[in-house]
Amino acid sequence: MPDIQWETKPFQQLTVDRLFEILQLRVEVFIVEQQCLYSELDTFDRHGETRHLTGHDGNGELIAYTRILGPGLRYPEVGIGRFVVKAKFRKQGIGHQLIQKALQEISTRWPQTPVKIAAQGYLHRFYAQYGFIQVSDGYLEDGIPHVEMLRKPC
Repeated sequence: MPDIQWETKPFQQLTVDRLFEILQLRVEVFIVEQQCLYSELDTFDRHGETRHLTGHDGNGELIAYTRILGPGLRYPEVGIGRFVVKAKFRKQGIGHQLIQKALQEISTRWPQTPVKIAAQGYLHRFYAQYGFIQVSDGYLEDGIPHVEMLRKPC
């Protein structure tokens, strides 16, 4: 497993190069790999309560990313979305590190606040390992099966 450097920043502190890397990875996976045509950019990225969590390997390559939305943006709870690990780095436990880092950031920034996600259906068990419980029926979002899941504060 690569040694990962984790960093969490609001939009206003992202460099142009860092923002490009984030958007490139999101488009590479969510639009190209998953063949899902949707508007990748939204106003949540730039909101002052959004945090961008990035993981870079020892060569500086962006290999993992998620964005954390403050309470009241997408849900009344804190939200985690755009959760992604670069294809060639999957199956190495990086997704587990990414969710752990995101939950640490949330517990520091918004203690005692529940977390809600719109999880792709095949990741249900992954998120359940971290205390997320399914709170909706399955539905299609941009043609991909999803369920909403909620994690109560620890």
